[in-house]
Amino acid sequence: VIHSAVHANVPNAHCVMHTHTTAGMAVACKADGLDWNNFYSAQIYNQVAYHDFEGITVNPEEQDRLLASLGDKRLLILRNHGLLAWGETIPEALVRLWTLQRSCEIQHAAETLPGRSIELSEEVRQQCARVSLQFDPKYGGGRDVFEALRRTVDAKDPSYRS
Repeated sequence: VIHSAVHANVPNAHCVMHTHTTAGMAVACKADGLDWNNFYSAQIYNQVAYHDFEGITVNPEEQDRLLASLGDKRLLILRNHGLLAWGETIPEALVRLWTLQRSCEIQHAAETLPGRSIELSEEVRQQCARVSLQFDPKYGGGRDVFEALRRTVDAKDPSYRS
């Protein structure tokens, strides 16, 4: 239901990724959602949409509501459920999801420490999102992160290639 909604209705969505990681789901369960106060989340500032949980996603009628929630964003936090990213290429979708995942991991870790988190100004958040070029096709569209992660997997266990 989720993947097919995006693939069928977003012409450039050639890759859709959806996860249920611990940190991603933890942030998805927070009423305030993602904090915009770390290196990773600032890079995706104003690029994340939210979709309210309607139960296990098996109802085709939810697709229209999911697409409405997604709007023009490429990142979606499914409340109480998980994370979603889409891209025109596998590397782009991966680097978007990876950045959102890292945002959630940092937020989750920071919330376990005593004291308040340091807030970032609107100006700093906008600057980070504007100059973060890792998603831009002119600068590889995530290929560098994708290849670095592939090298990491290859070093640990290259058997996936066979």
